Amino acid sequence: MKTRILGNKLQVNEIGLGCMGLSMSFPPFPTEDEAVAFLRKAYKQGVNFFDTAEIYGPFENEKLVGKAFKDIRSEVIIATKFGFKYEGNKAVGLDSSRENILRALEGSLKRLQTNYIDLFYQHRVDPQVPIEEVAQVMKELIAAGKIKYWGLSEASAATIRRAHKICPVTVVQSEYSMFWREPEQKIFPTLKELQIGFVPFSPLGKGFLTGHVKPGQIFGEGDFRNTIPRFNNPEYLAANMKLVEFVRELANAKQTTPAAIAIGWVLAQGEWIVPIPGTKKINRLIENISASQLVFSSSEIEMIDQKLSEIEIIGFRYSEQSESQIDK
Repeated sequence: MKTRILGNKLQVNEIGLGCMGLSMSFPPFPTEDEAVAFLRKAYKQGVNFFDTAEIYGPFENEKLVGKAFKDIRSEVIIATKFGFKYEGNKAVGLDSSRENILRALEGSLKRLQTNYIDLFYQHRVDPQVPIEEVAQVMKELIAAGKIKYWGLSEASAATIRRAHKICPVTVVQSEYSMFWREPEQKIFPTLKELQIGFVPFSPLGKGFLTGHVKPGQIFGEGDFRNTIPRFNNPEYLAANMKLVEFVRELANAKQTTPAAIAIGWVLAQGEWIVPIPGTKKINRLIENISASQLVFSSSEIEMIDQKLSEIEIIGFRYSEQSESQIDK
């Protein structure tokens, strides 16, 4: 797989793996042995950039990643995240205080079985803690060799700028796909100006763009999509299927799959973008990384952009509670 450089510093293969689904949001989950075996197979397929977080489980996801790569630690790039406080194993709100960041860091290092973290994200912006204070802690952790780079997740353009002044931000992670293009408006111009990399999660629209989600579909117990208006409202789900049909048409024209089209389109938006589609199945992972072989001409990109602008997507992408945690 070809490589890309994020923030002019961090080199990774151009498609990573979002690991959340191995222990959170998209049941059923694999056993520990199955998850570790899958992660190792992903590495053998050319994936070297793995995205996890303290809250995925909570705590369990990092253990899987740590176990999978402890003996080849220097050959993989591991990103994890901080920013929540807990009562036992339950997240009970945001907390990016210095004390909580240091607690999270030490826990992540232990679970990941490593003495450094390649990329440490603030998972959500904490309105109670100035981002300048968070950036200062990151600056100190980089100087101490505890982390190599840091990033922000679902942060506004204004927050990114403020943080970057204190300690240069290497990467911003946010949702982005044909199903959710809002980052193009304010985030992309900011990242280009400051030369910050972008790591989009859910490039497949939480599975929607693959074509496997059907009108009127009922998701299983514990499935994160049950909380999302775009999925739990039958009217919205049916109306948005016109986007799925368009992606399927593109796939047929280029003799590939809808998933490859969706990820390939994200890759085509800039060399500073590295998507992290999530999956638990090796055949889906192979399908996802096949997107790296796709080439879109400038006229194809222009046509797709025009068509996407004509397709109205309806429904919020998060529950009301989750929306309240997004920095705007």
